[in-house]
Amino acid sequence: MRSIADGVVDRDGVSGLAASLGCSVRQVERHLLAELGAGPLALARAQRAQTARLLIETTALPMSDVAFAAGFASLRSFNDAVRDVFARSPTDLRRRASNSIAGTRTGAVTVRLPFRTPLSPDNLFGHLVATAVPGVEEWRDGAYRRTLRLPHGHGIVTLAPRADHIRCQLALTDLRDLTVAITRCRRLLDLDADPVAVDAHLREDPVLAPLIATTPGRRVPRTVDAEELAVRAVLGQQVSTVSARTHAGRLVAAHGVPIEDPVGGLTHLFPAPAAVASADPDSLAMPAGRRRAVRALAGALANGSLDLGTGADLGRARAALLELPGLGPWTVEAVAMRGLGDPDAFLATDLGIRAAARTLGLPETPAALIRRAGAWRPWRAYAVQHLWATGDHAVNRYPSETPAPGPASGDVANAVA
Repeated sequence: MRSIADGVVDRDGVSGLAASLGCSVRQVERHLLAELGAGPLALARAQRAQTARLLIETTALPMSDVAFAAGFASLRSFNDAVRDVFARSPTDLRRRASNSIAGTRTGAVTVRLPFRTPLSPDNLFGHLVATAVPGVEEWRDGAYRRTLRLPHGHGIVTLAPRADHIRCQLALTDLRDLTVAITRCRRLLDLDADPVAVDAHLREDPVLAPLIATTPGRRVPRTVDAEELAVRAVLGQQVSTVSARTHAGRLVAAHGVPIEDPVGGLTHLFPAPAAVASADPDSLAMPAGRRRAVRALAGALANGSLDLGTGADLGRARAALLELPGLGPWTVEAVAMRGLGDPDAFLATDLGIRAAARTLGLPETPAALIRRAGAWRPWRAYAVQHLWATGDHAVNRYPSETPAPGPASGDVANAVA
């Protein structure tokens, strides 16, 4: 479902989806029909209809442009799909739209990203801003902004928390990327989590119960690009948040793709793995060991031997990461938690987690802490957020307009890299 939401069927067909999962087309169709009552083509068609509805109700684009941007091959198929899914014509949907038309600029769309309450924005936006890479991310006018590398071009997203939704402004070079961009923003902010179920389970532990009562609805700050996150995790090994941001900013300035941002300070897309792998080693201003690790990781991503895509197998990805030079358990679990979206990832070797364990009377050694954390499964990644929050770090605080992050848990050191 994550792959379909990320546009794999629209770009590569059902055969491409099946190949990315290591299955046959027949297997994929059989499993989806058994679980959801619809096949991959029907699910992709419904998703195109949802994208069309967003554009119909939030822009003044002509219907022909809406149909093209949503991925339909013709106006007829667009009209038929919208009627089938919503029992209304496109024109009727626009007429009935509860919100006023947001604007007419091609490529500029404002949407509401709903979520199940409660949601705590403090650590979510605090982490993203405290670790923001200069030129790629920024906090401006009460909103988190960043650049996006998308299948048909690039974009800039502006995300601002509201009581029951996230206000999402997307400036895209190609509106065909709208659905993918929205999906990746939801993944970044972990908006599809069920905080009621997560908190209810973790609250059964008397150590965690007071933390959850104080701040329910913590999400896991994730990423719009798992490959980018993996490179940044290696850059952040055994250094402070400030140093990690500095290293990443230099990498972006030297090898990122320049973009224009008329309303802010964003300047680049984060460099693709191939660009990092082929970079002159002398241009990577960092210790030799970390330079080797970054280049090995980027090379494995570029040649396909390491898969961190939406359909990646968690076990195989973890094993492949551990085989790379210079990557230890901290980095692997950080990538699993934030890049691959594993809700049960657990950073037992993280210094911030061990400090929290000491404060709360939990075991401090990684092995003993892992055994103790068995009761938190399958939501250990959310327990990590509550444990981190026991420390006074920038990642736990709602960002100010001029953030000045210092050393943060999860970024101070990779204890066993």
